[in-house]
Amino acid sequence: MADTIRIALAKGDGIGPEIADACLSIFEAAGVMKSVEFIPVDMGERVFASGDTRGMTDEAIETIETTGLLFKGPMGTPVGGGGKSINVTLRKTFATFANLRHFQSLPGVDTVFSRAGVPVDIYVVRENIEDTYGGIEHRLTNDVIECKRLITAPGSDQVHRFAFKTAEALGIEKVHCGHKANIMKMTDGLFLERFKTAADDHPSIEIADVIIDALCMNLVLRPQEYRMVVLPNLQGDIVSDLAAGLVGGLGFAPSANIGDQISIFEAVHGTAPDIAGKGVANPTSLLLSGLMMLRHIGLYRDAAIIENALLATLEDGVHTGDVKGDKDPVGTAAFAQAVADRLGKHPSGREARPVPDANSPDFTPPERPTVNKLMRTFETTPSQVAGCDIYLDSLLPVLDIAGRLERLAEGTPFKLTMMSNRGTQVWPSGSLYTENVDYWRCRFELRNPDLHLGQIGQMPIVHLLRKVAEKFTITDFQPLRTYDGMPGYSLAQGQ
Repeated sequence: MADTIRIALAKGDGIGPEIADACLSIFEAAGVMKSVEFIPVDMGERVFASGDTRGMTDEAIETIETTGLLFKGPMGTPVGGGGKSINVTLRKTFATFANLRHFQSLPGVDTVFSRAGVPVDIYVVRENIEDTYGGIEHRLTNDVIECKRLITAPGSDQVHRFAFKTAEALGIEKVHCGHKANIMKMTDGLFLERFKTAADDHPSIEIADVIIDALCMNLVLRPQEYRMVVLPNLQGDIVSDLAAGLVGGLGFAPSANIGDQISIFEAVHGTAPDIAGKGVANPTSLLLSGLMMLRHIGLYRDAAIIENALLATLEDGVHTGDVKGDKDPVGTAAFAQAVADRLGKHPSGREARPVPDANSPDFTPPERPTVNKLMRTFETTPSQVAGCDIYLDSLLPVLDIAGRLERLAEGTPFKLTMMSNRGTQVWPSGSLYTENVDYWRCRFELRNPDLHLGQIGQMPIVHLLRKVAEKFTITDFQPLRTYDGMPGYSLAQGQ
C-alpha cells in the first residue's frame, strides 16, 4: 500500500462546500493529511446543469474507481425531469451494497430521550442496491402505474454478512432483522430467510426479527432495546430517518456506503439552499461520516481523537444554530475551530472513545475488473414451467373477461384458475364489494400438472399469450415456475 491513501472528494451543493471545508480543517489540525490525500471530483448540480443526466463527469467516475473511496457532501438532484438521484446512482453504480448509519445520543443535543436519561445507540444496516430503488416503473393502463420491487438472494447475503461482521467488530451481541414478510411473503420472506442463514456463521450473536411497523413503534417507545437492525432498502431508508429523529435529526446522522471494492462516506441531509453561503450550517453529520471513513482505512487513532474532541465541544455547549442550547450558536467555521481546539481532550460526562497508541493504515485501492461480476446463491435449484400470469387492460366486467379467456385457453395445456384486481381475487370467487380498476391479473395453470409439469417449456405459454393478445390489450406477462417443487409465485388476497 502506498504511504498516502487517496480519497475522491466531492464537496457537494448548497451548504456542502462549507461543511466539507470545516471537516477538512479539523482533519488538517488532527494530522490526518499526513496519511491521506483528497482528490477533488466534479459532480452534483453543476454537472446536471451541463446536460449530463448522470450528475458526474467521466473524470469523477475514473477517480472514484481508482481510489476506491469517496467523501462527499450533500448533493442536489433535479426534481421531476432530468437525471435520477445522484446519491442513489453512486451507491448502485459502485456496488456499495450496505448502508451503515450510527445513531447515538450526543452531549449537548437536546432530545426527548436525553431529557429522560434514556441512551440511544443504534446501528442501522440498510440494503443499498435493490428493492424499489431499482426505479423500475411502468404506466400499464390509463389508471395504473407499477413499481417493480426486486429482492435477490445474493444481494441479501451481501448485506447480512456485512451486518454480522460489523456487529462482531463492534461487540454487538444481538442483531434484529426488520421486514414485512407477513405480507410480502416471497420478497421480504427471502430477505428474512437469508438473514437466518447468514446467522448460522455467527453463533455468538443472538438474532431476532421484527415486523417493520412494530419496529417503528418500538424505536419510539424503547430505542434502548435495539443495537443493530438490518433491513431492505426502502424500509431501511425510512427507519434510518426515524432513528435520526431520536438523536436530534439528520444533522447528527453519519452514513457509510460499503462495497467489496468501493465505499462512499457522505452526509445524508439535504443541501439546505436557504442557508447556503451564510456560514451557519452544522458540519457534524459529515464529520461523523468522515470518522467512519477514517476507521474504514485504519486511522483509528485519528478518528478517536477527533470524535472525543467533537464530544467535548458539544458537551461544552458549543453548537450551531440548528441545535438547542444555553449558549449562543456559532457558525460553521467557528464550530470546526472549537473542535480543533479540543483535540486531545475527552468528554467528562460520558465515556470517551478509547484512543489507540497509533494508526494502522490498511487500505488497498481496487483492481479494475475485466467484466461485470455475476452473483449467484442458488446454483442448482431445478425449476419447471407451471403456467403464466397475463395482465390485461380492460373495462369489461370480470365475468365477461373470464369467459372469453376460458374459451381462448381451450386446446392448450393451461386453464384459467384465478383473476385478481389490485392483488385481490375477483374470480372464480370474490366479493361484489371489491372495487376494480382497469388492470387485471389472469392466472393460467397446467390442466394436468402430474402429466405436464417438467415436460413442457416456455413455448406453450408464449402460444397462449399470442392467442390472448389477439383479443385483449396485454400490459404485462409473467411466466410461472416451480422451484425445487415449490411455487415461485404468490397467491392473491382471498385466494
